[in-house]
Amino acid sequence: QVQLVESGGGLVQPGGSLRLSCVASRFILDYYTIGWFRQAPGKEREGVSCIRGSNKIYVDSVKGRFTISRDNAKNTVYLQMNNLKPDDTAVYYCAAAQYILSGLNASRYTYWGQGTQVTVSS
Repeated sequence: QVQLVESGGGLVQPGGSLRLSCVASRFILDYYTIGWFRQAPGKEREGVSCIRGSNKIYVDSVKGRFTISRDNAKNTVYLQMNNLKPDDTAVYYCAAAQYILSGLNASRYTYWGQGTQVTVSS
C-alpha cells in the first residue's frame, strides 16, 4: 500500500533552494496531519515541519527559511527550502498522523514515504 510519495530532492549549493513534494491520498490529506522529517547520517530522525488545515509548525532551525504548503487540487504537500545549509543534508520523509496534536513527534505518525535525498554541498 503506497500512501505517500516524496520527490524533489537533489544536490544544491549552500544558499540554494529546493522544493520537496509529497503526494498523498485525498483521504490522508483531508483527515491527517502531514509532516516532514529528516534524518542525517549518524543522527536521530528530526521533525522539520507539519501542516493541518491552516496550522503550521516549524522546527526552530528552519524558521524563516522553509515553508510548508498544500495544493489540494494536486493532492500534494510541499516543503519549500530556501537558503539551504550543509546541515540540512539528510534524507527527507513525509509522513501522516491521525491526531491533531501530533506536532513534530515522529512517534505519532503512522504512514511514511520512502524518503528523498537532499544534499547541500559545494
